[in-house]
Amino acid sequence: MSNSKMEGAPQSIYQFKVPSIEGGTIDFSKFKGKKILVVNTASKCGYTPQYEGLEKLYKENKDKLVVVGFPANDFGGQEPGTNEEIQEFCKVRYGVTFPLASKVDVVGENIHPVYKWLTSKEQNGVLDATIKWNFNKFMLDENGKMLEYFPSKALPNGEEITKYLK
Repeated sequence: MSNSKMEGAPQSIYQFKVPSIEGGTIDFSKFKGKKILVVNTASKCGYTPQYEGLEKLYKENKDKLVVVGFPANDFGGQEPGTNEEIQEFCKVRYGVTFPLASKVDVVGENIHPVYKWLTSKEQNGVLDATIKWNFNKFMLDENGKMLEYFPSKALPNGEEITKYLK
């Protein structure tokens, strides 16, 4: 393992706390012992129906997995709503019960620190990733360490994701 990690860079996602869409805070350290699937979401995307699969994956694996959604308007203007509108849409349309963060930027100069960590090997120690669209996914292990990155087309119930839950 090379020693090129940035000094003081978070070694696990547990060092992050983010505002919840419902008010309050999502504290990643509360998910110790479970895998975490982090997804950048949007309400008006061709991939939006994945909310249904993400919710099913979350409900069926609650003992060992937490799904955390990050609504973002970075791609195609497909998440234009307020936090309240996004929350309403997710609950009514897809019955989402997994944690949703407040709307953030997942790319660009205002990238949220969690996404800076997720996409930078220098910070997460495992991989570099370029988020190209909505519903990109990151799987973290039970210790908050990076396992894998998945593009939008990777379905929540697909083998490349579910193999980590067996």
